[in-house]
Amino acid sequence: MTLPGPAPVVNPDKLVETGSIPILDTAQNQWHDAPVPENPDQLLRRHGVQVTAQRLAILRSVSARPHATADDLTEDVRALIGSVSRQAVYDSLGVLVDKQLVRRIQPAGSAARFESRVGDNHHHVICRSCGLTADVDCAVGDVPCLTAQNDHGFVIEEAEVLYWGLCPACRNSKNTPTDRHISPQGAPHA
Repeated sequence: MTLPGPAPVVNPDKLVETGSIPILDTAQNQWHDAPVPENPDQLLRRHGVQVTAQRLAILRSVSARPHATADDLTEDVRALIGSVSRQAVYDSLGVLVDKQLVRRIQPAGSAARFESRVGDNHHHVICRSCGLTADVDCAVGDVPCLTAQNDHGFVIEEAEVLYWGLCPACRNSKNTPTDRHISPQGAPHA
C-alpha cells in the first residue's frame, strides 16, 4: 500500500473550531476529515469515568494526533492545561484504555501509541524508517477479518494486523539509512 503522504497535523485547539480530524481512507488512498468523536466530557461520564481537565485534554489530544506516544501526548496536555506529570498522563491513559475509550497499540521496536479510533477492528501500516503509523481498514470480511485455521477453542474477538513498509517520504528520500529500518520483530536489519 502506498500512502498519500503523512497525516495532516492538527492543533488540538482547532478541534472545536473545525469539528473534524484527518483519517486515511484506504479505499481511495487519501486523507479526509472525519468528525471528532462525541463530546469528551459526555463520553467520560457515559463510561463512569470522573471528568478532569487532564482527561479531557488527553482525549482531545489523542483525537487530534492519532498514534501519538505518551510523551507526545504529555507535551500536548501541558500545552493545553499547563503543568502535568508524565506519570499522571500514563495513569490517565491506562484508565482510558481500560474503559475502551482509547486504544493502545505497541508495534515491535516502538513506544506504545494511542488512538481514539476504538471498537472497529482496524489495523495499521507502519514505516520501517521513520515510524509513521496510519490506520488501515479491516482487510477482508467481518470482525475478525482474519479467520484462524485452528482457534484452539478460543472465541476470537479481534485480529491485530501490522503492515510494515516504507512511507512515500522515506521511499523517495535518498538519505534513508537502511541500517535504521525496524523489522516487525523490533530488531534493526540491513
